Amino acid sequence: MIKIDNLKKQFGETCACDIPSFIINDGDILGLVGNNGAGKTTLFRLLLDLLKADEGSVSYVFPLPDGELSGTVVTKETVAINPTESEAWKQHVGAYIDEGFLIDFLTPEEYFAFLGKVSGISQQEVDERLQQFERFANGEVFGQKKLIRNLSAGNKMKVGIISALFRRPKIVILDEPFNFLDPTSQMVLKHLLQDYANETGSTILISSHNLQHTVDISTRIALLEHGKIIRDLSNNEGSAASELQEYFEAE
Repeated sequence: MIKIDNLKKQFGETCACDIPSFIINDGDILGLVGNNGAGKTTLFRLLLDLLKADEGSVSYVFPLPDGELSGTVVTKETVAINPTESEAWKQHVGAYIDEGFLIDFLTPEEYFAFLGKVSGISQQEVDERLQQFERFANGEVFGQKKLIRNLSAGNKMKVGIISALFRRPKIVILDEPFNFLDPTSQMVLKHLLQDYANETGSTILISSHNLQHTVDISTRIALLEHGKIIRDLSNNEGSAASELQEYFEAE
């Protein structure tokens, strides 16, 4: 679970985030939609402690049996971690925002070997985990003898998305994951994210300008405008599509 309380971020005269209260529940696939400048990426950066909020806080709430986690105990079974006060949340959160998350002077194989080493995952298990992404990689990422920086924009995106899922985190945050992907890869990604959520019960947050893909995979959609969540829509069987269409057609 992610809890947002009175979260505010201002850039000069521009309000980038103003969210009084918002809870993202365990197992949600939350789609963030909005026009350019709505505040989607700013919100993600605040959640990941990449930006300092002007006011308010974010808390990740995890079950206590997950190991030694420092934070504020919410109940006897859970603990809340403020990402600005502890790094314990990082082992349970996977994210990809942009190419800055990658180590681009490595090949994809070297990059995932490095992630495995720092995460305590053996090379054999690294190789086994990467096999799950073979269809998504589509023979264009691994075995190419290319540094990440020399890959196409679409294949860099694939490396980033795989890296976000690689450690099987409880929370996944992806900013515009459909960007630069060809239509086939976009379809594979939708199935990949839905299967991951179903198999692990993890919470997934995505932002996207592609309304159709967002509606297809999200269980819930938050519509942002000028840093504020103006609508929180349930999306059972794509029920949010008509309301989103009306909103964007009126803009």
